[in-house]
Amino acid sequence: MAAKLQAGDPAPNFRLQTDDGREVTLADFRGRWLALFFFPKAMTPG
Repeated sequence: MAAKLQAGDPAPNFRLQTDDGREVTLADFRGRWLALFFFPKAMTPG
């Protein structure tokens, strides 16, 4: 299991699929502002 991030830690590299099927990585946004929003799975506490 990966270590938990703390406030101020740099985001680990990631690869995600967009709504339109494209694949993006954190590196695609290098040098630009990026806001990441995470939310809990449906019907889970959080």
